[in-house]
Amino acid sequence: MPEGNHSTVTEFILTGFPGLHPEYQGLVSAVLFLVYVLTLTGNVTIVFLFATNRSLHKPMYYIILNLSTCDILFSTTTLPKIISKYWFQSGTISFTACFVQMYFVHYLGTVNSLILLLMAFDRYVAICHPLRYPIVLKNSTIQILSITAWVMSQPSNLMITIRAYPLPYCASNIINHCYCDHIGITTLACTDRAPYGFPAFVFAMFALLGPLAFIMFSYCSIILAVLKIANLQGRIKTLSTCSTQLIIIALYYLPRCFVYLASNVGITFSADMRIVIIMLYSLFPPMVNPLIYCLRAKDMRESLWKQFNRSIIPQKAQVPSVSN
Repeated sequence: MPEGNHSTVTEFILTGFPGLHPEYQGLVSAVLFLVYVLTLTGNVTIVFLFATNRSLHKPMYYIILNLSTCDILFSTTTLPKIISKYWFQSGTISFTACFVQMYFVHYLGTVNSLILLLMAFDRYVAICHPLRYPIVLKNSTIQILSITAWVMSQPSNLMITIRAYPLPYCASNIINHCYCDHIGITTLACTDRAPYGFPAFVFAMFALLGPLAFIMFSYCSIILAVLKIANLQGRIKTLSTCSTQLIIIALYYLPRCFVYLASNVGITFSADMRIVIIMLYSLFPPMVNPLIYCLRAKDMRESLWKQFNRSIIPQKAQVPSVSN
């Protein structure tokens, strides 16, 4: 392979949904814009509630804060460009910008997996080792682990991006996706992508399945601990404390696992259906997670209700006393 970037490609074209009829493009872009607005509104609300309510400064809510931040960044990385494609017929993205987007797509996906692992670890310690919980999972511990997740996710994703950037791209510049990702870009390279694709695939599986393995272990341990509780009401109450986290984790992992398993057992999807599925499991959880937090987490629900009451119920006007 020649050294340096000898590519004649200066920009890429994102196809979005290849088979989408022009008359539906306005509707699709409106739906995507609505998803983006709801995602931003919901997750910014979570960040605001955390910043203004000290009662939420607990380990689990620090984890939720990180997840909301990750969701905001991922949606902002992916959605504006594909919305502009259908609104302003701006489907092109510069060569460098495409690689920057690719880096953040994979980086934020890795961070998300590690934060979900941290969420499962929190519930594992809380239920299986409740007496150790205040010692093991202090706020400072969660902050350190969260920062570690953000930092540890950088090198590997930076490496696969840097290795893909100088490849010779001299053929098609059309990416059949709504955003730039490693597979979509490197398949356009005029060289054997195996030396670059295989390490990226191994890392992707490690980033996805590594946390998933621990999550499955933690919830199996939780189920075994719950079964040891004598009365039914105690079991239900204990399980309810991790139901929010379980729903969030299931929304993230189940669709991804389905897609990977389907491809391995011979189930194939059309290009349009594949992109729709990927967009659904990438964008639906960030949009609904804040709703799940507020409906299922008592402290979050109460904080939201207090904030709502403050904003809609005017305080009584203070009438100044008139001294004679």
